[in-house]
Amino acid sequence: MKKIIAVLIALLLSVSAFTQNIIKGKVIDVTTKEPIEYVVVTVAPGKCVLTNNLGNFELMIPADSNTITVSSIGYVPQKIIIADLTKHVVIELKTGRIDLSEVLITSHSNNISFHTTGNLDLNLRPVNSAQDLLKLVPGLFTAQHMGGGKAEQIFIRGFDADHGTDINISVNGLPVNMVSHAHGQGYADMHFIIPETITKYDFGKGPYYTGYGDFTTAGYVSYSTADVLEKSLVKIEGGQFNDARIVAAINLLSNKAKLNGQSAYIAGDANYFDGPFDQAEYFKRYNLFGKYNMNLSDNNKLSVSLSTFGTDWRASGEIPERAAATGTTGYGEAGNKLVLNAPPIINRFGYIDSLQGGYTSRTNAIIKLTSSLTNNFIAENELYYSNYNFHLNSDATFFAEDSINGDAILQRESRNLFGYNGKLTNRRCINEVTYTSIAAIGARFDRTDNSELANTVNKNTVLQYDQLGNISEDNFNAYLDETIEKGKWLLNAGARLDYFYFKYADKLTAQTASQSSAIVSPKINVQYTVSSKLQLYLKTGKGFHSNDARVVVADNGYKTLPAAYGADLGFIVKPFPRLLINTAFWYLYLEQEFVYSGDDGTVEPSGKTRRIGVDVSARYQLNDWLFADLNVNLADPRYSDLPKGQNYIAVAPTFTSTGGLDFKFKDGINGAVSYRYLHDRSGNGDYSLTADGYFVSDLTLNYTKRKYEVGITVENLFNTKWNEYEVEATTRLKNETAAVDQMSFVPGTPFFAKLKLAVFF
Repeated sequence: MKKIIAVLIALLLSVSAFTQNIIKGKVIDVTTKEPIEYVVVTVAPGKCVLTNNLGNFELMIPADSNTITVSSIGYVPQKIIIADLTKHVVIELKTGRIDLSEVLITSHSNNISFHTTGNLDLNLRPVNSAQDLLKLVPGLFTAQHMGGGKAEQIFIRGFDADHGTDINISVNGLPVNMVSHAHGQGYADMHFIIPETITKYDFGKGPYYTGYGDFTTAGYVSYSTADVLEKSLVKIEGGQFNDARIVAAINLLSNKAKLNGQSAYIAGDANYFDGPFDQAEYFKRYNLFGKYNMNLSDNNKLSVSLSTFGTDWRASGEIPERAAATGTTGYGEAGNKLVLNAPPIINRFGYIDSLQGGYTSRTNAIIKLTSSLTNNFIAENELYYSNYNFHLNSDATFFAEDSINGDAILQRESRNLFGYNGKLTNRRCINEVTYTSIAAIGARFDRTDNSELANTVNKNTVLQYDQLGNISEDNFNAYLDETIEKGKWLLNAGARLDYFYFKYADKLTAQTASQSSAIVSPKINVQYTVSSKLQLYLKTGKGFHSNDARVVVADNGYKTLPAAYGADLGFIVKPFPRLLINTAFWYLYLEQEFVYSGDDGTVEPSGKTRRIGVDVSARYQLNDWLFADLNVNLADPRYSDLPKGQNYIAVAPTFTSTGGLDFKFKDGINGAVSYRYLHDRSGNGDYSLTADGYFVSDLTLNYTKRKYEVGITVENLFNTKWNEYEVEATTRLKNETAAVDQMSFVPGTPFFAKLKLAVFF
């Protein structure tokens, strides 16, 4: 009898399994009609799926159930009763109050925690510049040391990543990093972005992601602009130090066009800033951006975007510590020669060479076709193009090399960059196992004319060329990526192939040479969701950063693509409904650490390095209107093949922390008080010099209504004396008989307040 009952139960379970229904649908924003990615669609506790980048989902539900719950951070959750399970359902979500209790720990997507943190911070924190966008990444610090027009110096996970050498940055799939740049490898100038157009960003730390290749050692950051503006706006900002900015972003098509799958908008901004320095920066920048989207059919969406930007500025540059302490005399306006009987003018905000600064421009075009194919395939095809120009005058050592004419240099280049990204994604469920397969190919072509490094006098009079030539660099890549989800387990494995071709036509020697190299980068990531409150993960992978083409050719391909090997062991825990904590213990080993010195045209292969660290990020919602965040990042960066005590990595961060309180009241009052802390670290290899740390606080206060917003922002709220940037430099001032090895610095901004008024329509 027992056997008969067991057989009947088994048959019933079998019938039940086959009588389950599969519901297919799409989640969109009710205002913009745009798809929403990473929405959690739940049918029962522990059984859910996430929407893809087109907002689509597919979920198996029991035959006796027709109710699903849909939730996403920043949107009002919905419980939906599906009347007809055979029809494709479209669900519209309204933006609402941010509630951390809506954030779910799920067994899906091995990067969802980073997306959740990023989306939360982007919704809470005001972003007014490209520098603000970068600082949204927990543990990432930036520094500006040559006026506002130069790309920021980036510090993350024990790296002084220069201007982008060890972090991959992209916008809408367009690479920001410039290979074999006149000023440094991986130079990533983000200033062509209008912050108000950015609606989401993703980041990942470490070399664990097949979709990101060159420079992905410390990690990647990927930004996306809005397809449709939630509201049109005009905003005016103004503050101390002659700061002024105006920005406008306007939807061009009607709501009717939006319903038909068409949208278009244009955005622009203009900036002016003198800065706190004794020598006004005369900083000027303009940006224009436009984007058009249309549905070619029910299954094909076309997106086209165009942008252009330009900027020029003067810079006070870096000052040796002794110059600011004792006072010295500046030069420059009289042709790199001392002005007789000039009084000492150097203080923390003074200058030595007044002829520093530059101008740069970039124009971009992107066209992307996204297609939904049969059998749950999604095809993405993207073409991009950039025209880029760069010109920089700088002087970091003064008279250390040339005691007569000085050491001022000029760096410039003109570049055309174009490429292709293609990706095919398939998601399918077989016997309650979900498989997500990705196959992708890509190509990038850089053509740089007259990449130049020259010693100058009177700013642009060339005394001697150190480098002058044309650079061609090609990168072909392909990768395969497979994610398997079963129950509480998620396994992700992939491999990436990158092939590089380098060519340099040296105009000083009239010689042309080339080299090629390839690298394979495997990745394996494992995730186990213990419960709705705890998830464990292990990420492992190999990444790389390419070397400068001029060095590769000169050294016959030596250390062209040095590899990076890393691992993260971490957990995500949600002990309370409104508390989310992400902790990772990590290790990273580099086959070759490069120190790029664009100022003298050299790349120093410094040897093997290893970094060990801990990252902790916590987000806590105290009540309906008050949010707290805390990020603590510890790192121990060292050269592996140098003696102890001589193996410090100069100015690499070892202890950083950011945090703050954000508030959003129902009556429209909102804002934040935040801090950033950077601990003292070694200024050179044996720690005989120190790069000073700092603790700086900022304040933002806004009053936001449906039609307008007024606000005030205060940087360095307590007027802290701090150095934004420090570096070891061998410098000689005009009145000195010998060069001195010492830290040079750029002072951080003092108390700086600015007001804003925005109108929405």
